[in-house]
Amino acid sequence: MIEAITAEHMRALENSAIESGAVTGLELMERAGEGVLNALIRIWPDVLGVPRAALILCGPGNNGGDGFVVARLLSARGWTVTVYFYGDVARLPPDARRNYDHWHSDKAGRLRVLTFPTVSEVEAKRFADAVSDLPPESLLVDALFGIGLTRSLSQISPVLKACRDAALKLGLRRVSIDVPSGLSEEGPLGCTGDIFEADLTVTFHRLKRAHERGEAYCGQIEIADIGLDAPAF
Repeated sequence: MIEAITAEHMRALENSAIESGAVTGLELMERAGEGVLNALIRIWPDVLGVPRAALILCGPGNNGGDGFVVARLLSARGWTVTVYFYGDVARLPPDARRNYDHWHSDKAGRLRVLTFPTVSEVEAKRFADAVSDLPPESLLVDALFGIGLTRSLSQISPVLKACRDAALKLGLRRVSIDVPSGLSEEGPLGCTGDIFEADLTVTFHRLKRAHERGEAYCGQIEIADIGLDAPAF
C-alpha cells in the first residue's frame, strides 16, 4: 500500500513539474477542477442530468482557484452556481487570480465576497440564509484552504457552522476539494464547528496525511490524476 504524502511533498511535486516545463500551474488547476467534476459524475451520475444549484466557497489561495474552475465547469453544464469568496483579491496567487477574474468577468452577479480575514456577523447571517435557501440535493463545495492548513479557522467558523447546519437539515451534498477545510497533517484544528464535514473529498495525485488524521470528516475519498509523476519513497 502506498503511504499518504505530506503537503510539502505534494507542493514539491507540483513545483518540479512546473519548473520542468511539463505543465503550467494554470493547467494543473484546470486538471484539478476537471478531476473534481469527473468524481462528482462518478459518485452522483445525476450531475449529468437536470442541472441543479451549487454554492462554492473559494478561499484565498490555489484551493480557491480550483473552486473557481469547478464553478465555471458546472455553470457550463447549465447549473446555477454562486461563489462566495473569502480572501483578498489583490493577494491571490497568479493562477487563482486568473480563474477569479474569469469567473468575475462572466458571472459577476454570482459572486459574493465575505469580509476578510474575520467574517462579520452580517455577512455570516447573509451566507447562512443563502445556504438555507438552496434546494435539496444542491452541491455545497468547500474550496477554502486545501492542504497545509496550520491554524484554526475560528475567523470563518460561522460560515462553516452554517454549512454544517444547513447540510444536515436540507440534505445538501457536501464536497471538499483536496482536504476538508479545518484539517491539517496534525488532525482537526479548532473545535468541531470549525471543520467542513464532507460527503465526498476529491484529492489529487495521492492521499495526504491530513486524510489519515481526519478521516471522519472526509466522507468518501476520490483521488484524481492530474498528470504528476509517481512520488518516490
